[in-house]
Amino acid sequence: MLLLSLPARVYTSTVVESIVIETTWPDASVPVGLLQAVADPVRWTVLARLTTGTACVCELQEHFPIAANLLSYHLKVLRDNGLVTTSRRGRWIDYSIAPDAMQRIREALPGGG
Repeated sequence: MLLLSLPARVYTSTVVESIVIETTWPDASVPVGLLQAVADPVRWTVLARLTTGTACVCELQEHFPIAANLLSYHLKVLRDNGLVTTSRRGRWIDYSIAPDAMQRIREALPGGG
């Protein structure tokens, strides 16, 4: 059994001032949203786990020291961004990394497309 754990490092951020930045790129919201989805350490680790194969939520929960509802939220963010797919197996929902997820992440980077 492969066990993945979150990094021991604590990530903190202090926002001093919030400003709105307008971009001239016609559709910057799509790549920025995709990169924001993978920037979270939990979601990044979920993606890393899913590269080894399909898993149901109960299998993923064994590897993440977070509440079940929080894991479900992170899976929803990944699903909404098209990075994971789901399939129903009886009462279980299996999650897999989307076939084009890695390509889409690379294309979201500046100069990646």
